[in-house]
Amino acid sequence: MKTLRGKKVLDSIIKCIEEIKGFILAAVVIVAVLGIVVGHRYYRYTQDEPQYCASCHLMKEAFLEWQKGRHRDIVCQTCHQLSILEQNQLLVAYVVKADNKHFSQTHGRKKPWRNCRNCHMGEVAQGSITINKSYGHARHVFMQKIECKTCHKSTLHNFHPNEYACQKCHEDKGVHGIGMEAFSCLKCHSFSEKTLSMIPKDRCMKCHANIPGKGTMSGLLCHQCHKPHGRINPTSDTCISECHRNEAVVGQHGFHMKKGLGCLDCHKAHYWVVGKDRARTLCTKCHAFKDPMLFIY
Repeated sequence: MKTLRGKKVLDSIIKCIEEIKGFILAAVVIVAVLGIVVGHRYYRYTQDEPQYCASCHLMKEAFLEWQKGRHRDIVCQTCHQLSILEQNQLLVAYVVKADNKHFSQTHGRKKPWRNCRNCHMGEVAQGSITINKSYGHARHVFMQKIECKTCHKSTLHNFHPNEYACQKCHEDKGVHGIGMEAFSCLKCHSFSEKTLSMIPKDRCMKCHANIPGKGTMSGLLCHQCHKPHGRINPTSDTCISECHRNEAVVGQHGFHMKKGLGCLDCHKAHYWVVGKDRARTLCTKCHAFKDPMLFIY
Protein backbone atom coordinates (compact mmCIF):
# COMPACT_ATOMS: atom_id res chain seq x y z
CA MET A 1 0.00 0.00 0.00
CA LYS A 2 2.84 2.37 0.96
CA THR A 3 4.78 1.42 -2.13
CA LEU A 4 1.82 2.25 -4.36
CA ARG A 5 1.26 5.57 -2.62
CA GLY A 6 4.99 6.46 -2.90
CA LYS A 7 4.94 5.65 -6.57
CA LYS A 8 2.00 7.97 -7.14
CA VAL A 9 3.81 10.82 -5.34
CA LEU A 10 6.96 10.25 -7.43
CA ASP A 11 4.92 10.18 -10.63
CA SER A 12 3.23 13.44 -9.59
CA ILE A 13 6.60 15.09 -8.98
CA ILE A 14 7.98 13.90 -12.33
CA LYS A 15 4.85 15.09 -14.10
CA CYS A 16 5.11 18.47 -12.37
CA ILE A 17 8.79 18.82 -13.34
CA GLU A 18 8.01 17.96 -16.95
CA GLU A 19 5.27 20.60 -17.01
CA ILE A 20 7.50 23.38 -15.63
CA LYS A 21 10.67 22.25 -17.41
CA GLY A 22 9.99 24.61 -20.25
CA PHE A 23 9.55 27.54 -17.86
CA ILE A 24 12.81 26.69 -16.04
CA LEU A 25 14.72 26.50 -19.34
CA ALA A 26 13.21 29.81 -20.47
CA ALA A 27 14.12 31.42 -17.14
CA VAL A 28 17.72 30.18 -17.42
CA VAL A 29 17.98 31.53 -20.97
CA ILE A 30 16.52 34.89 -19.93
CA VAL A 31 18.91 35.18 -16.99
CA ALA A 32 21.86 34.23 -19.23
CA VAL A 33 20.89 36.76 -21.90
CA LEU A 34 20.38 39.48 -19.30
CA GLY A 35 23.74 38.60 -17.79
CA ILE A 36 25.44 38.84 -21.16
CA VAL A 37 23.75 42.16 -22.01
CA VAL A 38 24.49 43.69 -18.62
CA GLY A 39 28.02 42.33 -18.65
CA HIS A 40 28.66 43.70 -22.16
CA ARG A 41 27.24 47.10 -21.25
CA TYR A 42 29.38 47.23 -18.13
CA TYR A 43 32.45 46.14 -20.10
CA ARG A 44 31.79 48.87 -22.70
CA TYR A 45 31.32 51.33 -19.86
CA THR A 46 34.75 50.45 -18.47
CA GLN A 47 36.31 50.68 -21.94
CA ASP A 48 34.56 53.68 -23.51
CA GLU A 49 33.33 55.93 -20.72
CA PRO A 50 35.80 58.47 -19.26
CA GLN A 51 33.57 58.88 -16.21
CA TYR A 52 34.51 55.31 -15.23
CA CYS A 53 38.12 56.46 -14.80
CA ALA A 54 36.97 59.41 -12.72
CA SER A 55 35.50 56.99 -10.17
CA CYS A 56 39.03 56.45 -8.85
CA HIS A 57 39.89 58.84 -6.01
CA LEU A 58 43.32 59.53 -7.56
CA MET A 59 41.91 60.78 -10.85
CA LYS A 60 40.18 64.07 -10.04
CA GLU A 61 43.02 66.45 -10.94
CA ALA A 62 44.09 64.48 -14.00
CA PHE A 63 40.47 64.21 -15.18
CA LEU A 64 40.00 67.98 -14.99
CA GLU A 65 43.24 68.55 -16.92
CA TRP A 66 42.07 66.10 -19.58
CA GLN A 67 38.79 67.99 -19.97
CA LYS A 68 40.71 71.22 -20.61
CA GLY A 69 43.38 69.68 -22.84
CA ARG A 70 43.72 69.00 -26.56
CA HIS A 71 42.87 65.31 -26.05
CA ARG A 72 39.45 65.98 -24.49
CA ASP A 73 37.70 64.39 -27.51
CA ILE A 74 39.59 61.14 -26.98
CA VAL A 75 38.35 58.79 -24.26
CA CYS A 76 40.80 57.90 -21.50
CA GLN A 77 40.88 54.21 -22.39
CA THR A 78 42.33 54.93 -25.84
CA CYS A 79 45.66 55.69 -24.19
CA HIS A 80 45.27 54.17 -20.72
CA GLN A 81 44.65 50.53 -21.55
CA LEU A 82 44.32 47.63 -19.12
CA SER A 83 44.33 43.96 -20.07
CA ILE A 84 41.69 41.62 -18.62
CA LEU A 85 44.31 40.20 -16.24
CA GLU A 86 45.35 43.66 -15.06
CA GLN A 87 41.73 44.69 -14.54
CA ASN A 88 41.08 41.67 -12.32
CA GLN A 89 44.32 42.20 -10.39
CA LEU A 90 43.36 45.82 -9.77
CA LEU A 91 39.86 44.81 -8.67
CA VAL A 92 41.17 42.16 -6.25
CA ALA A 93 43.78 44.56 -4.84
CA TYR A 94 41.10 47.18 -4.27
CA VAL A 95 38.65 44.76 -2.62
CA VAL A 96 41.23 42.98 -0.44
CA LYS A 97 43.37 45.95 0.58
CA ALA A 98 40.74 48.68 0.27
CA ASP A 99 43.07 50.72 -1.96
CA ASN A 100 44.95 50.31 -5.22
CA LYS A 101 48.28 51.86 -4.24
CA HIS A 102 49.92 48.46 -3.86
CA PHE A 103 49.21 47.47 -7.46
CA SER A 104 51.61 48.57 -10.19
CA GLN A 105 49.39 50.63 -12.48
CA THR A 106 51.32 50.71 -15.75
CA HIS A 107 48.27 52.11 -17.51
CA GLY A 108 48.81 55.41 -15.71
CA ARG A 109 52.22 56.73 -16.74
CA LYS A 110 53.92 54.03 -18.81
CA LYS A 111 51.48 52.60 -21.32
CA PRO A 112 50.08 55.91 -22.65
CA TRP A 113 53.45 56.82 -24.19
CA ARG A 114 53.47 53.57 -26.16
CA ASN A 115 50.14 54.51 -27.76
CA CYS A 116 51.18 57.95 -29.06
CA ARG A 117 52.11 56.60 -32.49
CA ASN A 118 48.64 55.10 -32.99
CA CYS A 119 47.26 58.61 -33.57
CA HIS A 120 50.37 60.70 -34.27
CA MET A 121 52.08 58.63 -36.94
CA GLY A 122 51.85 61.58 -39.33
CA GLU A 123 53.82 63.78 -36.94
CA VAL A 124 56.26 60.99 -36.10
CA ALA A 125 57.01 60.43 -39.79
CA GLN A 126 57.74 64.14 -40.34
CA GLY A 127 61.19 64.50 -41.84
CA SER A 128 61.36 61.09 -43.51
CA ILE A 129 63.53 61.28 -46.62
CA THR A 130 65.31 57.94 -46.96
CA ILE A 131 66.15 55.07 -44.62
CA ASN A 132 69.53 56.60 -43.85
CA LYS A 133 68.66 60.27 -44.17
CA SER A 134 65.95 61.94 -42.13
CA TYR A 135 65.49 64.83 -39.75
CA GLY A 136 63.08 66.03 -37.08
CA HIS A 137 60.72 63.47 -35.60
CA ALA A 138 61.65 60.75 -38.09
CA ARG A 139 65.34 60.97 -37.24
CA HIS A 140 64.81 61.01 -33.49
CA VAL A 141 62.06 58.36 -33.31
CA PHE A 142 62.83 55.92 -36.13
CA MET A 143 66.60 56.21 -36.45
CA GLN A 144 67.71 57.10 -32.92
CA LYS A 145 64.90 55.20 -31.13
CA ILE A 146 64.12 58.08 -28.76
CA GLU A 147 60.80 57.74 -26.91
CA CYS A 148 58.17 60.48 -26.99
CA LYS A 149 58.40 61.09 -23.25
CA THR A 150 62.11 61.95 -23.57
CA CYS A 151 61.31 65.20 -25.39
CA HIS A 152 57.71 65.92 -24.40
CA LYS A 153 56.61 67.06 -20.97
CA SER A 154 54.52 64.56 -19.04
CA THR A 155 52.77 66.73 -16.47
CA LEU A 156 49.30 65.17 -16.32
CA HIS A 157 47.83 65.78 -19.78
CA ASN A 158 50.20 68.54 -20.87
CA PHE A 159 52.32 67.15 -23.70
CA HIS A 160 54.07 70.30 -24.90
CA PRO A 161 57.65 69.81 -26.11
CA ASN A 162 60.28 70.30 -23.47
CA GLU A 163 62.43 72.96 -25.09
CA TYR A 164 65.37 72.19 -22.82
CA ALA A 165 65.42 68.43 -23.41
CA CYS A 166 67.47 68.92 -26.59
CA GLN A 167 70.53 70.01 -24.64
CA LYS A 168 70.71 66.67 -22.87
CA CYS A 169 72.01 65.17 -26.13
CA HIS A 170 73.19 68.29 -27.98
CA GLU A 171 75.40 69.77 -25.27
CA ASP A 172 77.66 71.50 -27.80
CA LYS A 173 74.80 73.29 -29.56
CA GLY A 174 74.50 76.36 -27.41
CA VAL A 175 73.05 79.52 -28.94
CA HIS A 176 75.38 82.48 -29.37
CA GLY A 177 74.93 86.00 -30.63
CA ILE A 178 73.59 89.22 -29.24
CA GLY A 179 69.89 88.95 -28.51
CA MET A 180 69.74 85.18 -29.09
CA GLU A 181 71.21 83.81 -25.88
CA ALA A 182 67.78 83.13 -24.41
CA PHE A 183 66.51 81.34 -27.52
CA SER A 184 65.56 77.70 -27.12
CA CYS A 185 66.19 75.13 -29.85
CA LEU A 186 62.57 75.06 -31.03
CA LYS A 187 62.60 78.76 -31.86
CA CYS A 188 64.51 77.81 -35.01
CA HIS A 189 64.33 74.03 -35.38
CA SER A 190 60.75 73.08 -36.20
CA PHE A 191 59.64 69.47 -35.87
CA SER A 192 56.26 70.08 -37.45
CA GLU A 193 57.25 71.85 -40.67
CA LYS A 194 56.29 70.09 -43.88
CA THR A 195 59.24 71.61 -45.72
CA LEU A 196 62.56 69.77 -45.84
CA SER A 197 64.36 72.59 -44.06
CA MET A 198 64.49 72.35 -40.29
CA ILE A 199 65.24 76.06 -40.10
CA PRO A 200 62.68 77.83 -42.32
CA LYS A 201 63.95 81.16 -43.60
CA ASP A 202 60.67 82.93 -42.91
CA ARG A 203 61.14 82.17 -39.21
CA CYS A 204 64.23 84.43 -39.15
CA MET A 205 62.44 87.10 -41.16
CA LYS A 206 59.76 87.45 -38.49
CA CYS A 207 62.32 89.22 -36.33
CA HIS A 208 64.67 90.53 -39.03
CA ALA A 209 62.02 92.18 -41.18
CA ASN A 210 64.45 94.80 -42.55
CA ILE A 211 66.44 92.24 -44.55
CA PRO A 212 65.80 92.60 -48.33
CA GLY A 213 64.00 89.64 -49.84
CA LYS A 214 65.36 90.14 -53.36
CA GLY A 215 68.78 90.78 -54.82
CA THR A 216 72.24 89.24 -54.63
CA MET A 217 72.44 86.14 -52.41
CA SER A 218 68.83 86.58 -51.27
CA GLY A 219 68.24 82.97 -52.25
CA LEU A 220 70.59 81.70 -49.54
CA LEU A 221 69.30 80.43 -46.22
CA CYS A 222 70.20 82.59 -43.24
CA HIS A 223 72.15 79.87 -41.44
CA GLN A 224 74.47 79.39 -44.41
CA CYS A 225 76.23 82.60 -43.36
CA HIS A 226 75.08 83.08 -39.78
CA LYS A 227 76.10 80.12 -37.63
CA PRO A 228 73.82 80.17 -34.57
CA HIS A 229 75.91 77.52 -32.80
CA GLY A 230 79.22 79.12 -33.71
CA ARG A 231 80.05 82.52 -35.17
CA ILE A 232 76.76 84.36 -35.55
CA ASN A 233 78.20 87.10 -37.80
CA PRO A 234 80.34 86.10 -40.80
CA THR A 235 83.76 87.65 -41.41
CA SER A 236 85.70 88.30 -44.60
CA ASP A 237 87.52 85.00 -44.07
CA THR A 238 84.13 83.24 -43.97
CA CYS A 239 83.13 84.75 -47.33
CA ILE A 240 86.35 83.72 -49.03
CA SER A 241 86.78 80.26 -47.53
CA GLU A 242 83.20 79.06 -48.06
CA CYS A 243 81.95 80.64 -51.27
CA HIS A 244 84.06 83.38 -52.85
CA ARG A 245 87.46 81.76 -53.27
CA ASN A 246 87.98 83.10 -56.81
CA GLU A 247 87.00 86.71 -56.10
CA ALA A 248 90.25 87.30 -54.21
CA VAL A 249 92.16 87.22 -57.51
CA VAL A 250 89.56 88.99 -59.66
CA GLY A 251 90.28 92.63 -60.62
CA GLN A 252 91.45 94.88 -57.80
CA HIS A 253 90.23 92.61 -54.96
CA GLY A 254 93.68 91.15 -54.26
CA PHE A 255 95.32 94.59 -54.20
CA HIS A 256 92.79 95.98 -51.71
CA MET A 257 93.04 92.89 -49.50
CA LYS A 258 96.83 93.35 -49.32
CA LYS A 259 96.11 96.85 -48.03
CA GLY A 260 94.21 95.29 -45.16
CA LEU A 261 90.64 95.72 -46.38
CA GLY A 262 88.11 92.93 -45.95
CA CYS A 263 84.97 92.02 -47.90
CA LEU A 264 82.63 93.67 -45.40
CA ASP A 265 84.57 96.93 -45.47
CA CYS A 266 83.21 97.63 -48.96
CA HIS A 267 80.25 95.30 -49.38
CA LYS A 268 77.33 96.18 -47.16
CA ALA A 269 75.74 93.06 -45.66
CA HIS A 270 72.54 91.87 -47.38
CA TYR A 271 72.94 94.48 -50.17
CA TRP A 272 76.47 93.53 -51.31
CA VAL A 273 76.55 95.34 -54.66
CA VAL A 274 78.78 98.43 -54.67
CA GLY A 275 77.01 100.84 -57.02
CA LYS A 276 78.11 104.29 -58.14
CA ASP A 277 76.28 106.09 -55.34
CA ARG A 278 77.95 104.01 -52.64
CA ALA A 279 81.31 104.16 -54.42
CA ARG A 280 81.30 107.99 -54.37
CA THR A 281 81.38 108.02 -50.56
CA LEU A 282 83.21 104.73 -50.02
CA CYS A 283 86.12 104.88 -52.48
CA THR A 284 86.88 108.56 -51.93
CA LYS A 285 87.95 107.77 -48.37
CA CYS A 286 91.20 106.47 -49.84
CA HIS A 287 91.51 107.75 -53.42
CA ALA A 288 89.71 109.63 -56.19
CA PHE A 289 86.38 108.24 -57.37
CA LYS A 290 86.51 105.58 -60.08
CA ASP A 291 83.68 103.75 -61.81
CA PRO A 292 83.04 100.53 -59.82
CA MET A 293 82.82 98.59 -63.08
CA LEU A 294 86.56 99.18 -63.57
CA PHE A 295 87.24 97.45 -60.25
CA ILE A 296 86.73 93.93 -61.63
CA TYR A 297 89.09 94.37 -64.58
